[in-house]
Amino acid sequence: MTPTTAQDDPAVVLEGVHKRYGGIQAVDDISLTVARGEFFGLLGPNGAGKTTLVEIMEGQRQADSGTVSVLGERPWPRNVGLLPRLGVQTQSSAFFVRLTAREHLRTVAALYRTDREAAERALARVGLTEQGDHRVDDLSGGQRQRLAIASALVHDPELIFLDEPTAALDPQARRALWEVLRDLKRAGRTIVYTTHHLDEAEALCDRVAIMIHGRIAALDTPRRLVAAGSPTTRLLVPAERLTLTAARAIPGVDRVVQEADAIVLETLDSGPVLAAIDEIAGLQGVQTRTASLEDVYLELTGRAQS
Repeated sequence: MTPTTAQDDPAVVLEGVHKRYGGIQAVDDISLTVARGEFFGLLGPNGAGKTTLVEIMEGQRQADSGTVSVLGERPWPRNVGLLPRLGVQTQSSAFFVRLTAREHLRTVAALYRTDREAAERALARVGLTEQGDHRVDDLSGGQRQRLAIASALVHDPELIFLDEPTAALDPQARRALWEVLRDLKRAGRTIVYTTHHLDEAEALCDRVAIMIHGRIAALDTPRRLVAAGSPTTRLLVPAERLTLTAARAIPGVDRVVQEADAIVLETLDSGPVLAAIDEIAGLQGVQTRTASLEDVYLELTGRAQS
């Protein structure tokens, strides 16, 4: 039998974790495992308990009960020896605002006893090399967000916690950061990540957990969660090409609604419906939309609120 090594062990193991604040059960009996090298997403509405759960993993907060293991160690009481192995980016990251971005990262690198060139590597990794000599308090919100991520990466940690890392970024910068995150995963880093961008989670995460009211409502790969959700296909036809009456008369159409400048047909059997649309109006401009992780998320969170 091959002996088990540290690299074979999970990066994070939670068993029966609870955390209460007064009358609010923020984390309610959560058990999960994050594998080494996994890109793991935590999704859920505000107040679902995501931040509390991540803070427990990071060792910033003590669970009321249950067991927590991070890289084979207990993060609480505050485990100073574990800190250099973790990278943490929060939405309210603190900066040395009177320093330049480069000086800020060099200071952070020095705190972790990392070489000065680590700052240059981190700046390049998040696309901030040209802003390296700008003072932190002169950076835009999106640039500060990238600097926060660079600060979490500068010491080359094994396990990285990212809280809404693309929240303040424009679409182009967001997609550029996706490649940064994919590169980290390819390098064997483990990432625990929260986001409200469901398309992002679907594109990047190996698995996601959807949290609602402190509990995990669903946990699986995005593909499996979508496959287990609604099989309905939505066909969007330009409104000037098809009437509601004609759309409802097509065999196999389950529901028809008008949204902005499109007639939307919902069906479980898109092939024959598309063929019928082609005969009536042609297929130019017709869009096909199948279920996504966002649909699964909205169904779960909507059901919990109803």
